[in-house]
Amino acid sequence: MLEPSCILNMYDLKYDLSMALYKKMISGKPYWYLREMARVDGKPKMVSERYLGTAEDIEKLLDAKESATLPAKTRHLGFGDSAAAWSVLARLDVAGIIDEVAGARRADAGASVGTYLALAALNRVVAPTSKLGFADWWKTTAADRFAKIPASVLDHRKFWDAMHALSLKQLAEVEERIAVAMISEFNLDVSALALDMANFATYIDSANENAPIAQRGKAKQKRTVPSLVGLGLVITRDGGIPLLAHTYPGNKPDVTQFPLMIDELGARHRKLAETTGTGEKPEVTVVFDAGQNSATNFTRVTDTGLAFVCSIPPSHVADLLQLPAADRTIVDKERFAGLTAVETRRVVYGTERRVILTHSPTLHAAQVAGFAQTLAKAQAKLAELTESLARGKTRRTTDQLTEHIKAITRDSWLRRVLVCELTGDTPATHKLTVIVTDTAKEELEDEVFGKRVLVTTQEHWPIADVVAAYRSQSDAEFGFRQLKDPHVVSFSPMHHWTEHNIRVHTFTCVLALQIAHLMRREAEHAGEHLSVRELLDQLAGIQETVMIYPSTGGRPKIRRMLTETTATQDKLTAVFNLTKWAPKKS
Repeated sequence: MLEPSCILNMYDLKYDLSMALYKKMISGKPYWYLREMARVDGKPKMVSERYLGTAEDIEKLLDAKESATLPAKTRHLGFGDSAAAWSVLARLDVAGIIDEVAGARRADAGASVGTYLALAALNRVVAPTSKLGFADWWKTTAADRFAKIPASVLDHRKFWDAMHALSLKQLAEVEERIAVAMISEFNLDVSALALDMANFATYIDSANENAPIAQRGKAKQKRTVPSLVGLGLVITRDGGIPLLAHTYPGNKPDVTQFPLMIDELGARHRKLAETTGTGEKPEVTVVFDAGQNSATNFTRVTDTGLAFVCSIPPSHVADLLQLPAADRTIVDKERFAGLTAVETRRVVYGTERRVILTHSPTLHAAQVAGFAQTLAKAQAKLAELTESLARGKTRRTTDQLTEHIKAITRDSWLRRVLVCELTGDTPATHKLTVIVTDTAKEELEDEVFGKRVLVTTQEHWPIADVVAAYRSQSDAEFGFRQLKDPHVVSFSPMHHWTEHNIRVHTFTCVLALQIAHLMRREAEHAGEHLSVRELLDQLAGIQETVMIYPSTGGRPKIRRMLTETTATQDKLTAVFNLTKWAPKKS
């Protein structure tokens, strides 16, 4: 080994250093050293030598070094979907709006009323679950980090306390304020709105006197349920955003709830004009379907100062169906392909109005296919009945058989096409003859299929604009379909048993629908044309990885980072400013 003084002298000479492993054989065993060599006065010279040990010793050193740099375990947490929804909730200041209306936070509450209800809406957007399961879901996300709300304060009873803290009068004010915030913050066009209604199944016994809003009724969902809750929505054409929600007992016909929604809509838009300082109520056109038609409702809309576009049953203007196809002209080839229309004026519900008859080849083909299936099913049932009568195996009376045949052919189109003749006056002599009238079938297809009758108070709109407005009704229908999706933005599960909690639960569901469609609208404006489900799937793919390193005394060291992303996910990260909520780089 060189003396320290020699080493200093060599450094003064500014020589080049190099390192190399060197093996020494001692007693027949290899031992390894790390040598540092330099060129001194033009000759190679060893500067230092460090003993490393045997090959086994070096392997242990490397393992120890590697274990110090690798995490002991990792966790993967949901990030993108919850962070994006949270960013929209924060942008609207939903929690702040609710807290301002609800008042001061309880001393024993883990979070404010507004925070709990905003979290309930967030869960509805991302992964609908019960309040009982909320804390467990929360632990699977990174939201506790960026929202700064620990799972320990998310007991289901805390949510119930928050729901009870908001009166129904306060809830109405909150809904109104959030609607104004959406219009202002996202610059929504509210000149055209679609109105529709649906009902939702509950698990409530209809004998439960604490929830008169849940009543037995005709379910639009295809299953038998104890009771239903009705929900009406008014949705913007601009992004399909719900602006107004109306909850009502499930046994009430939609047509009876229409005036209440129209009155509230008119009042809300007067309030909006005052809030925005426009000085006058903005023009609003409401779109609704035949389910809300009545003379009273038509009058109610016009009295409220709202314009409207709606459809009416063709039977109201049956003479229009007889007009030859040559009278119709192409509406707009670019927007509506082969859609044709003719406009005229007719008295509808006691008032002369502008009426437009449209014909869609796409709808025509779909109705032909659908009717073919309906006709085939009816023919099969009638054939089975015919064979049963021929075998003399039925004991039903003539009146009973007549009612049974009427039930099979209850569809008005079937009655036009099928001729059913029942002869005989005793079970032994009954005979059924069924004939399909091809001429009547052709007349039905030519007269009815593919046609729709629209009525509007917009006298100067081009037909194409009237059609486009009516088709926005599909946005409202899509909103209801979304609420019935069990996986994202869902009305269910709803485990509430009182009128008050059902209404607050409905508020959080509608709020979730608002947030989801605002998100979809933002992505659309950025060039990402995705459905709500597709958007949330893309966002859910942006996850957070938590790396937990071995403890060297004290708490384990934790590092967080996001998973690898695609080009679409990178774009969505920018749209929803997810970097604001992402873990900070160490």
